[in-house]
Amino acid sequence: MKSNMSSFGALNRRHFLRGLGASLALPAMESLRPWRALAGEAAVARMATTASGAPLRTAFLFFPNGAIPAAWWPTETGADFAWSRTLQPLAKARSYVQVLGGLDHQTAIGGTDGGGDHARGNGTFLTGVRLKKSATDIRAGVSIDQVLARAVGKETRFASLELTCDAVQKAGACDSGYSCAYQHNISWSSPGTPMTPEVNPRLAFERLFGMGGPGERAAQFRRRQLEQRSILDFVREDARELQGRLAPRDAEKLDQYLTGVREVEQRIQNTERFGEVRDPGLATPAGIPSDYGQHMQLMYDLLVLAFQTDSTRVATLLLAHDGSNRSFASIGVPEGHHDISHHQDKPELIQKLSEIDQWYAEQFGKFLEKLASIRDIDGQTLLHNSMIVYGSGNADSNRHTHFNLPLVLAGGGGGTLNSGRYVKHGGKPMTNLFLSLADRMGVKSLERFGDSTARLADI
Repeated sequence: MKSNMSSFGALNRRHFLRGLGASLALPAMESLRPWRALAGEAAVARMATTASGAPLRTAFLFFPNGAIPAAWWPTETGADFAWSRTLQPLAKARSYVQVLGGLDHQTAIGGTDGGGDHARGNGTFLTGVRLKKSATDIRAGVSIDQVLARAVGKETRFASLELTCDAVQKAGACDSGYSCAYQHNISWSSPGTPMTPEVNPRLAFERLFGMGGPGERAAQFRRRQLEQRSILDFVREDARELQGRLAPRDAEKLDQYLTGVREVEQRIQNTERFGEVRDPGLATPAGIPSDYGQHMQLMYDLLVLAFQTDSTRVATLLLAHDGSNRSFASIGVPEGHHDISHHQDKPELIQKLSEIDQWYAEQFGKFLEKLASIRDIDGQTLLHNSMIVYGSGNADSNRHTHFNLPLVLAGGGGGTLNSGRYVKHGGKPMTNLFLSLADRMGVKSLERFGDSTARLADI
């Protein structure tokens, strides 16, 4: 037994490539699964959440300001639905896409609290609770991603990953007397504590593929900047030695992964060549691309790498806060997003808003295609072994509604999701969906969440 445990330790260390103080997480590979040989299939069932033994990943992606309903919703339900104009960019991933109709966030409705639908759209999206209307006395709820992270996070280096493509604000009043914390966060570890997302791709990359401890990481980062070296340069010898020990399919997977790491790193470096980029009144740290689409794709790719290496199984990505007034001049919409979201039924503004909605869907579609292109430890794709919720906390932004939210559930859930269709759920709380996702992540003890009434059937 001693020799077996020694072998386990050696292989376990090989889940990282190392060299000169650098460490690089490896993707999950069949050749590096000592726990199956040592403990048998029972251990696989405990350590993973799919029937095959592969990790099951869950991500929640938030886009701002709702959508144009007529352009978002397909005209027919079921598996034979025709793509709507907005969701057409998801066509390549059709077999793994569910369009979810009829899910609501009643707790985001103003009622006696009055204005503040943008803050409530963000703050209730993953919590399902009514926010306390205050700029200083913050009171939301624990978000579903953090509930999942507490249950499965011990299996990975990071219990959860929080990313954003937007400015980070944690204090002050932003929307009708609500704290900015509500409007700039979707992940909450406690009712008063948001999980501040990372906006800088460089810092997110360093967190995932950092260099030793905090002191070592900073020194190695400066060294690489001065020498224009990649993190892969530091682990090249270890990677070459490992490649010779892997089965052919795993060797190919390792090569694909290292190529992906190099590409992301080079794109980050390219954005940093131009130094700091300034938005009106806001200094943007180096590493944040001036191009919004480029920034978003970097964050999507970092999320792919985090899932591919099993660095985390739970993540959130705030694409932009609700109420965002970003301009989209690159697609012919120079006006601010929020300004024209109150379109007052003017056809030319509705057309422009539809263009923005479709642009966001295009970026999401690229992410799904990347997940579908990468093989997981069980031979399935990362998309098959994922559950990705993509949606907004407002439905019709012109009227600030929170019923029939624009939502997509992508991925196969490890074979547990009935994808490739459009389903109308008939006015159920969105939190019912969260209970059903929690079940699939192995968190079956969760009886209630937010304003849930039951588990969402037929997904």
